[in-house]
Amino acid sequence: MTLRDAAAAVRENAYAPYSGFKVGAALRTPGGQVFTGCNVENVAYPEGTCAEAGAIAAMIAAGETLIAEAYVIADSPEPVPPCGGCRQKLAEFAGLDVVVTLANLVGVEKVMTLGQLLPGAFGKGHMDPA
Repeated sequence: MTLRDAAAAVRENAYAPYSGFKVGAALRTPGGQVFTGCNVENVAYPEGTCAEAGAIAAMIAAGETLIAEAYVIADSPEPVPPCGGCRQKLAEFAGLDVVVTLANLVGVEKVMTLGQLLPGAFGKGHMDPA
């Protein structure tokens, strides 16, 4: 199964009764494992969860900590990018050279690196007191 197929399949399970905007995400680890997540809304905004955050949580729960590639898909006119918070979440577990593919349901894709999505990322090195 491709990352696109995995992201598109999990997108169908999204819980988006308020916005109607379903998002699916799939992550591949360096070892080839694929983890998926979908957005989960909550009537008490902003208590919902983004698709990327769900996929990262599944990856961490399985004992993995590195992302080698990511794919995000939604029903939007243009390929959908991760929100700012999810870009930072991806940067916690992926290098800035990791490929993130943004997609919509009609097959339009935009391939970027995480560094292009999050220039000037706040990283672990910023926490070094030296």
